[in-house]
Amino acid sequence: MDASFWALVGLVLFFVLIAYLKVPGMIGGALDKRADDIKKELEEARKMREEAQELLSEYQRKRHEAESEAEAIVAEANTEAERLTVETNKALEEMIARRSKAAEEKIAQAETQAIAEVRAKAADIAVAAAEVILSAKVKDKVADDILAKSITQVKDQLN
Repeated sequence: MDASFWALVGLVLFFVLIAYLKVPGMIGGALDKRADDIKKELEEARKMREEAQELLSEYQRKRHEAESEAEAIVAEANTEAERLTVETNKALEEMIARRSKAAEEKIAQAETQAIAEVRAKAADIAVAAAEVILSAKVKDKVADDILAKSITQVKDQLN
């Protein structure tokens, strides 16, 4: 009985002890459990990947909608800006036309007033001149009456 025999007996006893304690079943069970855990993790990862793909698709769809909405808003803003520019230019032209017309009316009124003032001044000068001339040539009571009437008539006609 040499050492190799005892090594063989020890090995056989070891295998019997392992079989008696059901170590291979435990190892197999642990490996099966580990395989099941890995399957579950892979399934969860697949589900998470699908959810991520769905979220990505949804976010891309929302991004496209937001871009479209932004483009629509920009287009509407440009249209509104053009409309406001046209309205502002039109209002400015109308205001300029009104102010030009008002200035022309003021000028015409000033001309009319100046003409009236010149006529009034001319009438006053003509009346004064007529009074001086008539008073120098006519010296009676009748002359004074004629002179007063003439002066009144001239004033009425010139004004």
